[in-house]
Amino acid sequence: MLNFDEERFLRIQTGAVAMADELRAAVEDALREGAENLFFLGTGGVGILMRPAARLLQARSTFAVHVLSPAELVVGGSAHLGPRSIVVIPSLSGTTSESVRALTYCKSRGARVITLTGHADTPLARDADRNFTNFAADDTSCESFYLQSLVIALAVLHERGEMPEFDEIVSELRLLPRLLVDLKRAFEPRAQEFAAEIEHEPYHIFTGAGSTWPQAWYYAMCILEEMQWIRTRPVHASDFFHGTLELVEPGVSLILFKGEDETRPLVERVENFAPAYTDKVTVFDTAGFELGGVSPRVRSLVSPILLATALERVSAHLEVRRDHPLTTRRYYRQVAY
Repeated sequence: MLNFDEERFLRIQTGAVAMADELRAAVEDALREGAENLFFLGTGGVGILMRPAARLLQARSTFAVHVLSPAELVVGGSAHLGPRSIVVIPSLSGTTSESVRALTYCKSRGARVITLTGHADTPLARDADRNFTNFAADDTSCESFYLQSLVIALAVLHERGEMPEFDEIVSELRLLPRLLVDLKRAFEPRAQEFAAEIEHEPYHIFTGAGSTWPQAWYYAMCILEEMQWIRTRPVHASDFFHGTLELVEPGVSLILFKGEDETRPLVERVENFAPAYTDKVTVFDTAGFELGGVSPRVRSLVSPILLATALERVSAHLEVRRDHPLTTRRYYRQVAY
C-alpha cells in the first residue's frame, strides 16, 4: 500500500485499545467520587473526533455531557463546570495552546482533568490529573482518538448500569487493529480510483449523520481543506434539506458517509434525492466493509473508525496525484497552536 507502515499502524491502534482498563478505572474513580457531568474539550479536528462518544452518551445515558470549544469555554465559561466535572482534553501534540489554557482554567474551577495525548513530555500530559499517552501521527490519530473516547463513554455507561456489556464490547474492539489493516488493503483499489476521480474537483459537499457526521466534518475540514486546500461544505444530513440542497446541480460533488446506527435513514434520504440533480454522488457505506468477529452492536459504534481508516488511503493517493504533501501548510507557523 502506498505510503503505509503496517507495523506502525498496528502498534498505535493496539496501544489505544490497550488503554481500555486504565481509562475505565479513571472514569469509575471519578464517578464513585461524585462526578456529575463530563466535558469533552478538544481544539479543532481532535475535538470533532470526540463527538461520536459524546453522542453515544447523550443517546444512552442521563449523565450530563458537554462538548465545547476550549477557547470558547475559557472566554465564556460554563455554569456546569466545577469540582464535580470530569474534563477530557485530547491533543495529539500535547501542546495545543487553546487546550493548555483550558486545562489551567478547568483545574482552577476544581474539575478533574483527563488528557489524551500523542506525546508524554508535554504541558497537557504533565499537568493533567490523569494522562493517557499513545504515540500517533496525523495519519493514525483519528482511529486512536476515536477508540479512546469510545472507551471513556462505554466506561461511563457501564459504571452507571446503562450499558453493562463493557468487557464484551472491548474484547471485540481488541480485534480492530488487525481488521483495520485488512480493510485498508481491501479498500486500496477504490481509494486509488476515487483519488483520481476527485483530484481536480473545485469543491465537495460532505454529509453524514449520527456517528458518521463527525467524520464527514473532520475529513472535509481537516484533510481536504487544511491539508489539500480544497474547498468543502460539510453539512449534517438532517440539515441538508434546509438549505444545502439548493447548491446541488449537475457537476457538484456530493460525498455521503453511511454508518450502521439508527441514523442511517437520514443519509439514505439524501442518497435517494441527490442523483436526480447531480452526476457526482459518492457513497461510502461502512456496511460494505468486512469485519470478521465483530457483532452488529459493535459495528454500529465503530463506523467513524472504519471510515477514517479507509479515507486515509484516499488521502495517501490524493497527495501524490496533486503533488501536495499532507504536511504542507500556508499559515501554520503564523497561528498559535
